[in-house]
Amino acid sequence: MPVTADDLSVPAAELMIVGHYDQAAGYATRREGGSPSWLMLWTEAGAGFVTQGGESFEVRAGDLAVLESGVAQHYRVLTGAERWRFWWVHFQPRASWAAWLAPYARGGGCHLVAGVPRVVHERIELAFARALRDARWTPDTPVPGQRVGQGGGHGGAVPAVVYGGAARELVLGAVEEALVLATATARPEEAGEEGDERVRRVLAIIAAEPGAPHSVASLARAVALSPSRFAHLFAGATGQTPMAAVRRARVRHAASLLEVTDMDVGQVAAASGFVSPFHFSRAFRKEYGLPPRDYRARLRPAVP
Repeated sequence: MPVTADDLSVPAAELMIVGHYDQAAGYATRREGGSPSWLMLWTEAGAGFVTQGGESFEVRAGDLAVLESGVAQHYRVLTGAERWRFWWVHFQPRASWAAWLAPYARGGGCHLVAGVPRVVHERIELAFARALRDARWTPDTPVPGQRVGQGGGHGGAVPAVVYGGAARELVLGAVEEALVLATATARPEEAGEEGDERVRRVLAIIAAEPGAPHSVASLARAVALSPSRFAHLFAGATGQTPMAAVRRARVRHAASLLEVTDMDVGQVAAASGFVSPFHFSRAFRKEYGLPPRDYRARLRPAVP
């Protein structure tokens, strides 16, 4: 029996689900307890209205909303709009995605990447279309070449639940492409101020290479500011010091390496910019609540 959207109204945390909707006025979804998984919404056309954790905002063509798990949420076709056409994905994020999303945080566990330039819309939509196809991929499945809008579109497509490990990685890669394209080309709402734009540039530098030998001085030079002025500006915009942001990015980069590679803990520490496995383990435990080896063991249970 095929899985329907009603069956997936509150998906289990471990499930990854991809879908495409073209909904008329009156459509709405409400989860009083939130969702165990994160949710990404990319609007192609029409308009929707999203509420989560006390935050509310409209989404229109070229807007990407990312909603964290465990927070009450309600989204619907915007009042007065005829319809809302959008891609949606329930997922658990890769640790490295936090740096891309940070400038777009709205509170309430939600992020809004608004006004993504039209020049990347087609590529983002192709990434979501690929995610839907890859959700059903197996090693002996031919690779289809269908593009968005060919062969009847996706409006009535049954949501795809991702089961296989290989399919999951392919889907995560497609979703990551959409996320990176959107966050790298849009501008946070506060980006009109010179200082905020400089902070955004530094966050992008840290995210691009968290293991590099960053310092307050080197990051300040990258945006043509004195170290003291930069540190003050960065703390005011992000609520943390520049080196705290670097440490957090390094830990999250390390978590990604633990998830997808067989590098030992010492190698992961070095590749993530930590001077010693001891300092790495202490920082990792502070961020994730358990040592690196236990984190990896939890992701890879022993085979009986």
